[in-house]
Formats: sequence, structure tokens, C-alpha cells
Amino acid sequence: MPERHVKLLEYARSLTPPSGWKIEASGNQITITVAPSVIHQRNLQIVREQFDAHRPAELMPSENTDLASPAVGKLRNPDLTYIPIAVVESGGNEVPAELAAIAVEIVSPSNPENDLVGKVRDYPLMRIPLYLLIDPREGRITLYSEPSGGVYHRQWNGKFGDTVPVPEPFSFDLATSQLIAYPN
Repeated sequence: MPERHVKLLEYARSLTPPSGWKIEASGNQITITVAPSVIHQRNLQIVREQFDAHRPAELMPSENTDLASPAVGKLRNPDLTYIPIAVVESGGNEVPAELAAIAVEIVSPSNPENDLVGKVRDYPLMRIPLYLLIDPREGRITLYSEPSGGVYHRQWNGKFGDTVPVPEPFSFDLATSQLIAYPN
């Protein structure tokens, strides 16, 4: 990994954002984002409740957890992830990204490129097996899977109201009819 990426990652880790803000690092960029809207939070609740009902016993839900991949210079903070309960024993504020079973993002209206471009690029590099992307701006849903060689090789696309076939380790159909679009 280039030295500048190491320094940027170290700098990002040293920052203490105000309450309700989160920090991410990717490549040559640090992104600081503000707390999400109530529509964002409601959509996340709808999704989380369904994932919680189908999560394997060894996984726990975590919102806004730093997933770190120092080998590729990435520090990302998904809206929701499921990580092994055993990582609690290691303490700290970061979890190795490759331990995450999924990353769930609700697209932010203020910085959509971060979720739609940056994380689509970074999550497979970080070896996160599933990436569920919910876009309330467009009422669209994408589920990325099968990462290898730094890209996702499978992509499911749908719209609010469709049923998303979520693979193992969750193995259920995610209902999306209650998701709420952002107002125009």
C-alpha cells in the first residue's frame, strides 16, 4: 500500500468527529458525513428488522461500525453491517472488513456518489461478500454479491416494492414495500 494511503488512514483514525458525524477514508480522500434524516433512519429500521429476524446466531448487527482494510487503504462505515459476535472480545473501534457478512447503505441525498460509486468500488476490494444499496432518491435497490478480483460479479436490481433475494448466510426474501422515497 502506498505510504500516502497509510498516512491518510492513520490521520482518519485520529480524527474525533462531533456526535452524529462519521468519518471514512478511501484512496486519497477522507469523507465526513452528517447524521442521516428520519426517512433514512426509518428505511434502515425496516431493513434491519428483517435482517435481525434471519441473522445467524453468531452474527450481531452493528450500525456505523468502522470496517477497516489496511492492506487496501480503506476505512468505511456502513449504515448497517453484521459482524461476528466474537469481535467484541478484541475491543477497539474497528472491525476487519473481511469479517463483515454484509454492508447495507441507504443513499444520502447530499453525497450519493459515496454510496453509488465509492463503496461499489471499495466494498469488494475490502472482501465484503454482500452490499445492499438502497436509493430512496430513485426508489431503487441493488444487491451486489460474489466479490473477487476487486469487483462484484453478481448484481440484482429492483425497485421499492420488489422482493430482494438475500443469499446466505441470511437466506430470506427482503420485503421492500414499506420503504419510503425521499420527497422531490
